[in-house]
Amino acid sequence: MCGIVCAFELAESADLIRPQVLTCARKVRHRGPDWSGIFDDDRAIMAHERLAIVDPTSGKQPLFSPDGSLVLAANGEIYNHQKIRKELEGEYEFQTGSDCEVILALYQKKGPEFLDDLNGIFGFALYDASKGLYLVGRDHMGIIPLYTGRDAQGTFYVASELKSLEGVCERIDLFPPGHYLYESVVGGSVDGGASGGNGASWASDGAQVSDERSWRSEPVRWYTRDWMEYKAVEENRSDIKELHDALAAAVQRQLMSDVPYGVLLSGGLDSSITSALARNFSERRIETGNTEAAWWPRLHSFSVGLEGSPDLKAAREVANHIGTVHHEIKFTIQEGLDAIRDVIYHLETYDITTIRASTPMYLMARAIKALGIKMVLSGEGADELFGGYLYFHKAPSAQAFHEETVRKLDKLHQYDCLRANKSLAAWGVEGRVPFLDKEFMD
Repeated sequence: MCGIVCAFELAESADLIRPQVLTCARKVRHRGPDWSGIFDDDRAIMAHERLAIVDPTSGKQPLFSPDGSLVLAANGEIYNHQKIRKELEGEYEFQTGSDCEVILALYQKKGPEFLDDLNGIFGFALYDASKGLYLVGRDHMGIIPLYTGRDAQGTFYVASELKSLEGVCERIDLFPPGHYLYESVVGGSVDGGASGGNGASWASDGAQVSDERSWRSEPVRWYTRDWMEYKAVEENRSDIKELHDALAAAVQRQLMSDVPYGVLLSGGLDSSITSALARNFSERRIETGNTEAAWWPRLHSFSVGLEGSPDLKAAREVANHIGTVHHEIKFTIQEGLDAIRDVIYHLETYDITTIRASTPMYLMARAIKALGIKMVLSGEGADELFGGYLYFHKAPSAQAFHEETVRKLDKLHQYDCLRANKSLAAWGVEGRVPFLDKEFMD
C-alpha cells in the first residue's frame, strides 16, 4: 500500500506548487512509511510515499520509462505482472522488478486502452511528458482509494486520500472505480470521452456536492462486464470445483510478496476459506512458480475481539485446524471508544456501520504491524458476490437476487473496500481481497 499526491495543469510555477505537494504527501505517509519520492518539471509534480512489498530494494517510485518520458506514481499491486512482462519481452526494457512498472510498458504500447489487461488493485497517475498528457486510473472495484480536486488557481490534484487535498482544493471529488481520465497537462480532454462518474464531491467546508465535477471532462469507464445484466447469467449453473479452483488461483496470485504476510481470520466462512487456501500455498514462493521454498513459510493469522468474543473462539478453532501461527488481539470497549476519532480521520467517512466495523480492524492493524507483517489477505466481497447477507433470503426472484448483488458490488468502494484499505493503511499494512479478484469475479 502506498500514497500518491500529484499535480497537473499547473496554474503557478512548479517551484511554488512543489512545497504544497510535499505537504499534502506527508498527510498520507502512514500509507507508505518506507520511502518518499518526488518528480517535477514545469508541467507536473508527482509525489509518492512507498510501502515496499514487491521489489523493496529497487522499486521505489515514481517509476520512469527507459527514455524518461513516462513517469508513474502508483498505489497498488498488479497480480499478473509476471505474465505481462513475458508478453512484452523484447518490446520494453524494464528498469525494476516492481509489479507496477508494467503500467508504463502497457501504456507505451497501447495508450490508455490497457487497463483491462491488468488484474490487480490500483490507483495511479501517469505523466507522458513527450505528449503533454496525464492519465489517471482506478481499479475495477475501487479497492484502492483515489480522489481528485482543483485549487482556486486551477491546478488539478490527484491523491490517495481526501485529507491530502483538504484545505488546498476548493472541492474534492471521489474518482470513480473502473474509470480513467486522460487529459492534457495544460487542460482539456484528449479523447473527449464521457461516461458519467458516480463519485461524490465535497466542498472545502465539508459539504457534499453532487451536481458538478472538477474534471474538465468526465472520466471514461473502462470496466464493464456482461454479468452486470441478469440476462447474461440467467442460464448459468454452479460448478463447485471450478469455483474452488478459481478462488484458489486468486488467493495464490495475491500471495505475491517479498515481505512477511498474514491473513485476517474472524472464524467466519469467508475469512476461513481464504485463510485455509493461503495456508495451502504458504510454504512455496509464488514468484518462482512454487519451485522455491517461501522466505517466510509459517503463515500468521490474526483475529480481534472483546474478551470472550465468539469470533475469537471460532477463529482459534479454524487456526488450530489449518495450522497457522495465530494471534488474538483483544481490546476493551473503552479502547474502542478512545480510537473512534482517529478511525474517522483515517476512514474519511461518518457511515456508522463502516466506523463500527473499522474500529477493531484499526486496532488490530497496529498489532499486525508490530509483528513485522506488511500485507494481509481479507475476506471482503464474498457477501456481495454470493448474496451472503441475511436479507437475501427474501429476494422475490432470481433476477432481483442478482441485481442486488450487482448493486452492492457497485457501492462496495464506499463501504467495505474503504474500511479494509484505510483501517489497515493507517498503520502501513496492505490489505488484499481475493474474493474481489477480477478473474475470480468473472
